[in-house]
Amino acid sequence: MKKIISVILSAAMLFSLIAVGFTANADDVTTTFAVASDLHYVEPREELDGPIDDPIYWYANRRAAMEDESGFIIDEFLNQCAEDDSIKFVLIPGDLVNDGRIVLQQHLDMAAKLKKFEDETGKQVYVINGNHDNGAGENDFKYDDFIENYYQFGYAEAIETMEGNCSYVADLNDEYRLIAVDSCDPTKSTEDGMTSDKVDWVLEQAAKAKEDGKYPILMMHHNLLDHLPVQRILSRNFIIRNHYTTAEKFANAGIKLVFTGHEHCSDAATYTSTKGNKIYDFATTSLTMYPIQYRVFNMTPDEIEYEARTVDKIDTDALTASVSGYTQEHVDLMNAGFNAYAKGFFKAGVQYRLALGLTMEKIGIAEGEPFYNLVNTAVTGLTDILEMPLYGETDSVEALAAEYGVELPKTDYETGWDLAMELAAAHYAGSENYPLDSDAISVFFKVVALILRDDLAGIADDVLLGAVHELLGLEDGITTEITQLCTKLMGRATAVEYLLLAIASPLLYEFTLDSDGVDDNNGTLPGYGIGATAGDVIENISNIFEKIMVYFRLFITYILKVFSV
Repeated sequence: MKKIISVILSAAMLFSLIAVGFTANADDVTTTFAVASDLHYVEPREELDGPIDDPIYWYANRRAAMEDESGFIIDEFLNQCAEDDSIKFVLIPGDLVNDGRIVLQQHLDMAAKLKKFEDETGKQVYVINGNHDNGAGENDFKYDDFIENYYQFGYAEAIETMEGNCSYVADLNDEYRLIAVDSCDPTKSTEDGMTSDKVDWVLEQAAKAKEDGKYPILMMHHNLLDHLPVQRILSRNFIIRNHYTTAEKFANAGIKLVFTGHEHCSDAATYTSTKGNKIYDFATTSLTMYPIQYRVFNMTPDEIEYEARTVDKIDTDALTASVSGYTQEHVDLMNAGFNAYAKGFFKAGVQYRLALGLTMEKIGIAEGEPFYNLVNTAVTGLTDILEMPLYGETDSVEALAAEYGVELPKTDYETGWDLAMELAAAHYAGSENYPLDSDAISVFFKVVALILRDDLAGIADDVLLGAVHELLGLEDGITTEITQLCTKLMGRATAVEYLLLAIASPLLYEFTLDSDGVDDNNGTLPGYGIGATAGDVIENISNIFEKIMVYFRLFITYILKVFSV
């Protein structure tokens, strides 16, 4: 009996030790790290100034980047990473500074911040260059200067580098290997420089990682997948060339995660190869621009958990001690919620940038040149409607729309600019959810239609029929009255409007609704240890077909209305 008890106790102890061993191993393969991109550090000015007509955000800039606050935002981000014991290292996919091609001091300051973080925490930082960080011009901060300045942050740990650029490979831990590739063109500003040689090098490194029993993670500045509708057309400088064929190769090489920046949006995109291998491109928004976010990944071989975290405070005492011009109202708003403050800054900056583009000077047509009156009238009409209050019995978009038989749904937006900037902010923040049948999108489309009708009428009045008005002594506005009358007789939309909506609706659908099944900011994905299945291939075909059908339905819906008007 004693022998039996001894055997049982021994077995129990053995199983306990095995269980402890399994638990320890499970802990060992849990990898947690942070990703922040496009830090765009700028030395703060001594005093604020700015050209914007806004009571709070008058010092915002056309980039909508919080330049004077950037250093303090970066400090708070690093503080949060330091305080979170689970975070073991930090990845930064480029644009560490804003003017890095020509301003050395920005690089020196940025490296000092990262060194202080590493020295105090023992946590490793890995960087790769972005298009703002270096170049090949005579006076540029070149790729070897970048490597020397940031040697401590990935290059010192490199097990292999690529000659002639900033690419390198380093083991993050026993499970994961980082392939950091320089995707920049050294001479063409924002354009990608993802050559076939670099693609082949990435594939070679992924194969070596597999041979060494490592899971390969890719980091580069330019996007691998579309984060805007048909991004290669609308924003070609922000995504690598031949991106689908390259994604096919990378996915089949065992790369599942790609960390990018450049586009300044928080967006997760996925691609499934013909073999059923999934690859995910996580584009992380600029840390120093709304929504002031970074990502945290918690990974095991079975699953990848990720979340977006917000920098919602900075040291305002240090900020105001360094930069004069902030009012107490500025400080109070920042302290009440820095993310909300950053959103207001973003909207003011983007609106300013768009408004700058809607001037005859920026368009490049001088007074007296052909088409000046035509274009000037159209641009003025556009900006007038965008700046007009959306609602009100008189002097509002609502009142103007009623003259054309158009009824605006009630929303909380104050102006057309307010609505447009809210949609833009939602895109940058990710996880956007504005279906085409929502009131916000309905109002947006109707404002666009109204601009078309009223602007075209105004152009006809002021330009095309100006001579007739003078010759016959007609009152101003007669063409507007004719347009309104035709609207009442022929319906609430014209063929031209429906044609434009047919073209724009699929693009707006992708811009305002996150519909790819992968949440941009928070979610769980299969880990590197989960291989492809036949179901993945079928699911991929189904998703592609479903998206084609959505686009087709949207396009056909409005095209049919063109012929029914």
